Amino acid sequence: MTQYQITLSDEIVHGLFKEDGAMARLVEQVLNQVLQAEVTEALQAKPFERTEERLGYRNGFKPRTMTTRVGRLTLSVPQVREGKFSPELFARFQRSEQALILALMEMVINGVS
Repeated sequence: MTQYQITLSDEIVHGLFKEDGAMARLVEQVLNQVLQAEVTEALQAKPFERTEERLGYRNGFKPRTMTTRVGRLTLSVPQVREGKFSPELFARFQRSEQALILALMEMVINGVS
């Protein structure tokens, strides 16, 4: 199983219980970082890294909205030049969650970082 290191801003973490929409912003930030890690793994190279193992090149992002229990999220789905990258995070054309929030909560409870 692949492990991801996720970095969250202090502003979002402190605002979780104070302001509306903070949980949605937190989930959005986590999912965008997971998408970045997925494309790095798929291409076998970090952004701007030159390696012989590289399988392709990044080509910007495509905004995609997803409706969840915590609100509408705007995700930046990475694009690759060859078009062979498909995120494992959600199925193609999926616009709403399928127990995604529960999986994220379970990760937090179990201390996955």
